[in-house]
Amino acid sequence: RFSMAATSVAAVRPLASLTARLALCSALLALLGGATGRGMPTYGKAYKPHRRHPELFDAAAGWARWCDPQLLAALEDLKSTGNDTLILSLLREEVEGVYSFALFSDEFCDLFLDELDGYYSSGLPVSRPNSMNNYGIIVNHIGLKPALSRFQRDVLQPLSDLLFPVQAKGGFDGHHSFMVQYKSGQDLGLDMHTDDSDVTFNICLGRNFSGAALTICGDSRSPTHRQFFKNYEHVRGRALVHLGARRHGADDISAGERNNLIVWNSNSKYRSSTGYINTQPYLKEEGPPDPRCLSYTHDRDFAQFLDYPPGKEAYRGRGWCPPPFACYDSMSPVLRGDKQEL
Repeated sequence: RFSMAATSVAAVRPLASLTARLALCSALLALLGGATGRGMPTYGKAYKPHRRHPELFDAAAGWARWCDPQLLAALEDLKSTGNDTLILSLLREEVEGVYSFALFSDEFCDLFLDELDGYYSSGLPVSRPNSMNNYGIIVNHIGLKPALSRFQRDVLQPLSDLLFPVQAKGGFDGHHSFMVQYKSGQDLGLDMHTDDSDVTFNICLGRNFSGAALTICGDSRSPTHRQFFKNYEHVRGRALVHLGARRHGADDISAGERNNLIVWNSNSKYRSSTGYINTQPYLKEEGPPDPRCLSYTHDRDFAQFLDYPPGKEAYRGRGWCPPPFACYDSMSPVLRGDKQEL
């Protein structure tokens, strides 16, 4: 399946002090009680004494104080009257099926990033956010899951009900929430992909950066899934929402550091329905792919259009997307024998 599966492994940063070593021991002892969330451990209890901003973890109070006031008023109006006029006026349709809106204050962005800096310096283990990003952290694992679940219920669910009623129907019953980080010397960008998510919210928290736009292509399995739609420029505090099945990738950062909070929302009712996207057949492509929408990790015809990036030659011959019957030219004979997966 063409997705960023969250089957990551914990990467342990060097321990710089005795305090950090003790914190790690405490975390490992906490694991004797089991693992949580997609099979990965949680270090929330071990980190609790070291929290810099406990208010971020307060699920009872929630994050409303840092949310855009106009957005909250519009959501309340939608809830009480059913009128979507106000909330729709705050959403900017970047392309069909992809929307952005003002969400968090600068204060929230500063607090959240400082909290993560505190966690990194604690010496506790850091779980990779997903199978593609090497830098960042699964924030559910450090004690933020309850607050994020409240945020999902109060903000993300009603927005998804309005924008993506098929995928949101019946309510989300899970989320994988994580931070990704792009900077020089680390991950610069990210290959084209879809998400292991039904509805994705991608929120830029900063810091100062240039480049690192999001390239938006088509919906998975559709005739336009490898066609270019837009380059979206991230803005601090602003959220982008789209279906997890939308093909997209992060352009290389040119300066600074970009940190984004990403929430993958999942709905088991939708996933067990006959309309679930990953049970649908691939439709034949309408034409040759736009090179900007090619994936070196997934596309079997990548080398017909582009050179493999440095260090990525190992992916040659391993691609499977799209299946030959769905390719615009049915693939050349040399490629028809490649692995096929639906």
